[in-house]
Amino acid sequence: MKFATKAIHAGVHPDPATGAIMTPIYQTSTYVQTSPGQHKGYEYSRTHNPTRTQLQNAVAALDNGKHGLAFATGMAAIDCVAKLLQPGDEVISTNDLYGGSYRIFTKVYEPLGIKFHFVPMHDMEAVRAVAGPKTKLIWVETPTNPLLNVIDIAAAAAVAKECGALLAVDNTFSTPYLQTPMDLGADIVMYSLTKYMAGHSDTVMGALVVNDDELHERLSFYQNACGGTPGPQDCFLVLRGLKTLHIRMQRHCENGRAVAEYLRQHPKVEKVYWPGFENHPNHAIAAKQMRDFGGMISFVLKGDKKEDAIAVLEKFQYFTLAESLGGVESLSGHPASMTHASIPAEQRRKSGLSDSLIRLSVGIEDAEDLIEDLAQAIG
Repeated sequence: MKFATKAIHAGVHPDPATGAIMTPIYQTSTYVQTSPGQHKGYEYSRTHNPTRTQLQNAVAALDNGKHGLAFATGMAAIDCVAKLLQPGDEVISTNDLYGGSYRIFTKVYEPLGIKFHFVPMHDMEAVRAVAGPKTKLIWVETPTNPLLNVIDIAAAAAVAKECGALLAVDNTFSTPYLQTPMDLGADIVMYSLTKYMAGHSDTVMGALVVNDDELHERLSFYQNACGGTPGPQDCFLVLRGLKTLHIRMQRHCENGRAVAEYLRQHPKVEKVYWPGFENHPNHAIAAKQMRDFGGMISFVLKGDKKEDAIAVLEKFQYFTLAESLGGVESLSGHPASMTHASIPAEQRRKSGLSDSLIRLSVGIEDAEDLIEDLAQAIG
């Protein structure tokens, strides 16, 4: 199946009991057994739920993967991956990443004896410089949040193979519509399904996709044992969102290009971060591994003053100031004080994240209206 057909049909099937074309919401905690251990594949909804099963199958199919696992949040999915590690293990992560990922790595798992190296992954030699026999996981986020750096997934997979580590890719910004890390050598693909995959700002959820059966078994054990699983209502909402992922992402990309081009020509804008520009330092890699360049954009005003950025954010009408991204509506944010506030200021600036940087999640509204909103807010 091609992607659009997959988005609607892959991993799901009509309800066998009623023929319902949409996956029912199996709002149940437990399931009847005819004799101890004799059941229809479901015992307890923390372990398995039919609505969740179809969502997991659908997400795996979109990513050209074999197994999918759904979690109550994206952070629960990351936490599950981190549980694969042992004290003394080392992790190499991009230095420009989502603040929640940085927080769980440094505040939860580093004190347990796991060492994290945060390096600029656009330079794969920087990764090789810290890779070694203790490296058990390479964590890639591409494009990165919020500086939109693009990391060569195939090159990262080669380094992971050299040192015997797993390669995990946070594919939240791209979704499988724009890139499929499994095809480039990733062992684990992680999503905050909250964002583009669900796409309507109405649910919070995460997911992992893997091919290896043994790795899936280990992650499934942690998923069940630690209990970070989503409810069937939320699974239903994401299943519904997946059916329009392809047409939404197409419009996100179209609008993203229009907004990026407008901002690049604006006299009050100093710099625009968007991988679709030919002068973007990672454009060649983006063009090679992505099918388009997405609707996430960051920019800095001339003068690089935080108060100027705040003034713009307060004037927006359509680019609503709010946490999160990837919904049908356009959102704006100030990473230094919102999504990335958990990263120390010195670390943020070292990675190139200015205190005045504005991040945009370009929605699927009319592009002309979005540009008019930018014009009135920036002045």
